[in-house]
Amino acid sequence: MVQILLNILLAGIPSVLILAFFLRRDRRKKESPLYIWRAFALGFVALLPAAGIELGLAALPFDLTGTGYHLFHAYIVSGLVEEGIKLLVVMLFIYREPYFDEESDGIIYAVTASMGLAFFENILYGFGTVPDLLMRGFTAVPLHAIASGIMGYYIGKSKFADNPQILRGLLFAAAIHGTYNFLLFTGGWLSFMVLPLLLVFGVILLRLYRRAIADDVDAERLS
Repeated sequence: MVQILLNILLAGIPSVLILAFFLRRDRRKKESPLYIWRAFALGFVALLPAAGIELGLAALPFDLTGTGYHLFHAYIVSGLVEEGIKLLVVMLFIYREPYFDEESDGIIYAVTASMGLAFFENILYGFGTVPDLLMRGFTAVPLHAIASGIMGYYIGKSKFADNPQILRGLLFAAAIHGTYNFLLFTGGWLSFMVLPLLLVFGVILLRLYRRAIADDVDAERLS
């Protein structure tokens, strides 16, 4: 029982810490904890259809080997499917709600949903192996936040602009997610390249977050 509780804590702590990091920077017009936990729960549940789609795609009779196999599984089976499911969560259950009233909310709710999915994924893929959970906490969980957060920036832009950029955000997120997975699938020294990948796009996400907040201030949405 103690081991089970320890594994659940290790699976959830990275998601909670990353979520807290973003929420602390949402100072001017804080989101209701009810809406945050709703988005987190939706992301948690969303892993189920994502996993079903991924298993279905993986079972297709494609004659792929080597690099082609890794590319397909990294960018389509994992990247596009998981980021697409997170996009659907935001678009179907959050996007049109009255509390989504700031451009920066796109990042907040996309990151929140992604942390719910990452928590469930940690439980499924890392349960029982503490080293795996620690490794995922330092790499896979931030990857989910970064890719989905950048997608969330374009979701927020789309809600308050005349030119929707949601597809652009999805493709960016799938590309980041897919590249991360491809580097790990390839193995060897290339797997260490996930660290600069996370660092570069993490910095980009923080800059986009500051830009979204600045846009909200200029538009007087933050009051």
